[in-house]
Amino acid sequence: MDSTMENDQLILRSDEDGIAVLTLNSPKSINALSESMLAEMSEILDEIAADRSVKVVILRSGGKHFCAGHNLKEMTVRRTDEDGGFQYFQDLFAKCSAMMLRVVRLPQPVIAEVKGIATAAGCQLVASCDLAVSAEDAKFATSGVNIGLFCSTPMVALARNVPRKLAMEMLLLGEFLPAARVAEMGLLNRVVPLADVEAASMEMARIIADKSPAAVKIGKRAFYEQLEMPLEKAYAFAGRTMAENMMAKDTVAGIGAFTRREPMPEWTGE
Repeated sequence: MDSTMENDQLILRSDEDGIAVLTLNSPKSINALSESMLAEMSEILDEIAADRSVKVVILRSGGKHFCAGHNLKEMTVRRTDEDGGFQYFQDLFAKCSAMMLRVVRLPQPVIAEVKGIATAAGCQLVASCDLAVSAEDAKFATSGVNIGLFCSTPMVALARNVPRKLAMEMLLLGEFLPAARVAEMGLLNRVVPLADVEAASMEMARIIADKSPAAVKIGKRAFYEQLEMPLEKAYAFAGRTMAENMMAKDTVAGIGAFTRREPMPEWTGE
């Protein structure tokens, strides 16, 4: 039996060598993003953001699948509200969006490790991560359109990862696409056999964990901020960012070691 199924926590966390592994732990619901799941994930991400010992995060799933998106059964119960559930739905989608933004704004890079299906908000979660490794037999979809609910919030993350026509293909057709196709579209970094997916994500995490935390933090933040800027403003912003990066203690030590042809120093994150 999968050990994750025996734990009541919806998000499991384990840390080793600067790598925090978060496991979605609701396999019976295909790790649906319930209110409780969103709350636990948000709390843990806030803890990690303040934890200088963590250099990189892997997000994986318990059970056979990554994430089926929102918990539709939980949502449907609120149809009996006086307003038909409108305010509840609006609040729920806001909470989900806030959690996705936490992933993007986390100082540490986040690697999605995908197996099984990642659909709707589950696909959004993959798109919100900085990097993504997938099993060969995984499938991806923004399939809400098939049941009359267009994947508008997943669209935001998806459209920032893949070209417009390809994003619209996923959003309008609602079809499950194989990992190889999704990688071609730009949503995945690596596709490997299922037996190798954990090792592949861990290898990527270890490479990142070996870098200067200060440089990685500065770089991740700058990457997303410059995307929203006009070209000239982006270059000015990036130049200022690199100048600030040059003042970091890690950078002084790293460039010094490189010019002297010495091994890289122990990074301090400062």
